[in-house]
Amino acid sequence: MTTPVLTPPPQPASRRRFIRRTVSGRGAPLGERLVAAGVITRDELESGLQEQSSRGLKLGETLIALGFIEENELLPFLAEQMGVHSVELRDGLVDPQVVRLIPQSMAESLNCLAMCRVRNRLAVAMADPTDLAVVDQLAHTTGLQIRPVLALRASIDRLLSRCYQDGFEVDAVTADMDASDVSINEDAFQLDVRKVESIDDSAPVINLVNFMILQGVRQGASDLHIEPGEQHSSVRYRVDGELREVLRPRQEFHSAIVSRIKVMAKMDIAEHRLPQDGRVHVVVDGRQIDLRVSTLPTVLGEKVVLRVLDRDSVTFELSELGFPTAQLDEVKRMLAKPYGLMLVTGPTGSGKTTTLYSAIELIKSVKRNIITVEDPVEYQLKLINQVHANTGTNLTFARALRAILRQDPDVIMIGEIRDGETAEIAIQAALTGHLVLSTLHTNDAAGAVTRLVDMGVAPYKIASAFVGVIAQRLVRTICPDCRTLYYPPAALFDEVNYQGNRERQFARGEGCQSCFDTGFRGRTGLYEVLAGDRELRDLIAENPRVDKLRDWHIEHGGTTLLAEGLRRAEEGITSLDEVVRVARFD
Repeated sequence: MTTPVLTPPPQPASRRRFIRRTVSGRGAPLGERLVAAGVITRDELESGLQEQSSRGLKLGETLIALGFIEENELLPFLAEQMGVHSVELRDGLVDPQVVRLIPQSMAESLNCLAMCRVRNRLAVAMADPTDLAVVDQLAHTTGLQIRPVLALRASIDRLLSRCYQDGFEVDAVTADMDASDVSINEDAFQLDVRKVESIDDSAPVINLVNFMILQGVRQGASDLHIEPGEQHSSVRYRVDGELREVLRPRQEFHSAIVSRIKVMAKMDIAEHRLPQDGRVHVVVDGRQIDLRVSTLPTVLGEKVVLRVLDRDSVTFELSELGFPTAQLDEVKRMLAKPYGLMLVTGPTGSGKTTTLYSAIELIKSVKRNIITVEDPVEYQLKLINQVHANTGTNLTFARALRAILRQDPDVIMIGEIRDGETAEIAIQAALTGHLVLSTLHTNDAAGAVTRLVDMGVAPYKIASAFVGVIAQRLVRTICPDCRTLYYPPAALFDEVNYQGNRERQFARGEGCQSCFDTGFRGRTGLYEVLAGDRELRDLIAENPRVDKLRDWHIEHGGTTLLAEGLRRAEEGITSLDEVVRVARFD
């Protein structure tokens, strides 16, 4: 929902002619002040005064009707005269859930329109905001504190005829969106109107889906969630790893929204009982965006998640991912190995695929045959042969790997080692002269070794193939617009066993409009690099417990994710609370 922009008394620039003087003479008649400011001429004022009585309108309304002045030019003068704020009404400024706080009959008789609500204050557009009797009546009806805002009577009448109609919820949300903001790639999206119910092809639903995509991309969302509910649907964006609710469409719109998305992604709109997957390519603000669509049947309806794949918003440069210099040099030495197994570990959404893509970008060459097997292929890379694993066609990771080994590869990237068969083939490929890159889901670097053992790979094979492991997390960075310093409580220091100066100040974000009151904007990586050498390989061959591997890592100068997070907090890049949330797992 667009936040109403209230125009304060200062005069904006006129679009019809240059205003030579500032608004002045608050006590003077409106017409004289408009002439003095150069907004209208003396002849135009005289014509307006003559027409005013015959039209039965106020002078300002008459001047607008005659085309002598625009609404945005008149409002500041009226607002200054009354000592109130003014607003030029349009759909995007009216909250459809708030407008019905005032019954339609009352709004029409009092010529007012509820716009938005902040806690117990209700902003109401009124033709006469100085009428205290009307303000008191509205306060009694709504039970809220009324903030009257000046709007022209004609503008209020124009919106009143629509605000209480069905469908205004969607129109109001999408009012500020230009039709060219979101377009569908015709090669990826072909609409067969015979397969879609009439409601799914209606403009409000199409506009609403376009609006969701547009705002999600503009706000940097990685995922868009459309979830059914008993009273209403919920639209949530995952931004910087955190979900936040942005829209609540009416419940009866949900099936139409889902069907529209299915049509865009070439999915079966008649199937509601089974999960489905699809893709759609859209152009948003001139940017090429891929959306990966997934549906899931729930007891209240189908839940839809759209994964946003925006090449322009990600970087595949290792040096720009947040690696400290020493760790970056270590990673480059690992990638320089002619063969072996290099792993990247972390939970879902921690940036593992981006790190692998960045590693491939660093080492790719026309002299190297690099093949990847992924599920799915998120970004298409030049000079890389990418295979999409698909269990539906029985093209599993293991089966694809066997075929890849017959393609004379130099480097193989496996999207994820999920089972013992894939792990065994990956180790075998690493032992036979190939550099194998892959991911695992473990808490830290040392855990990757024990996870492979748990999958059934012999420790001596892991030791022979081991090149190194990168464990990583993504932490949110403090918003620069609301950054402030504070002294953390002792309990927070104790929670992370902080050994530094506890008298120093740390940074955090207080929350502002630019960061949606989160205090964070953007993310950076925390990394733990465990590089293989002869001593470590000998230790791995003994099949040690994970604690022993961790101790060895620390004793030989390694760092942990928590220690890296504390260092970033000391530098003021992130907050201590964020470090605790992301990196304190043991």
